[in-house]
Amino acid sequence: MSDAILPPDECTTMAEVRAGVDATDRALMDLLDRRFGYMRAAARIKTDRGVVRDAARKAQVIDNARADAAARALPAEALAEIWDKLVEASIAYELVEWDRIRS
Repeated sequence: MSDAILPPDECTTMAEVRAGVDATDRALMDLLDRRFGYMRAAARIKTDRGVVRDAARKAQVIDNARADAAARALPAEALAEIWDKLVEASIAYELVEWDRIRS
């Protein structure tokens, strides 16, 4: 097998599947790193710590993830739960960053 990651439909062995999953996990971590970079930017931009938590925005982000998952025939409710945890982790991170920037 070459070092190239095969698309899922071309995998014929579990080693190929696992290599694809591992590569995808690394790519997801890169995307999460970028997402949390935006949380650092938000902490820098927001002048009031009290506006870090925005319930309406949180609901919108989760609803968007749910709808996107459903459109892709993925488990929408399970992914909405993951997004809820992601948003909560993002809020907690932003609060820490908000405090760090201003200390």
